[in-house]
Amino acid sequence: MKQTAVLYVSTLLALIAIDFVWLSVMGARLYRPVLKDMLLQDFRPAPAILFYLLFAAGVVWFAGLPALTERSWRAALVNGALLGLVCYATYDLTNQATLRDWASVLTLADMAWGTVLSALAATIGYAVARAFGD
Repeated sequence: MKQTAVLYVSTLLALIAIDFVWLSVMGARLYRPVLKDMLLQDFRPAPAILFYLLFAAGVVWFAGLPALTERSWRAALVNGALLGLVCYATYDLTNQATLRDWASVLTLADMAWGTVLSALAATIGYAVARAFGD
């Protein structure tokens, strides 16, 4: 139980920290030029918090816990990457199919980012849980 809690918290913190860096750097360079006035000036914290809590749970369930069972950081990396790709593709491809001003470059960049983010967070969470769990 302790190892699972450590896995969740470390995965959550990794997701938030890594994504904060990405959004801080790429928000003005990638998202704002494409999405323009569709973006709020300031984000809404409640949906963002809920997203990170839920997404971390998904990364733990589909990548972190299987990796701990297998005792394999590679399982965390691969499963995290696949989960990130599927989740971000769902969002980005749906937007590209339904929104007038959604650009293909945004879809590709965001899907790649989701893949990398989830792989990194799953692997970091796994490493921390192995080091400090049970």
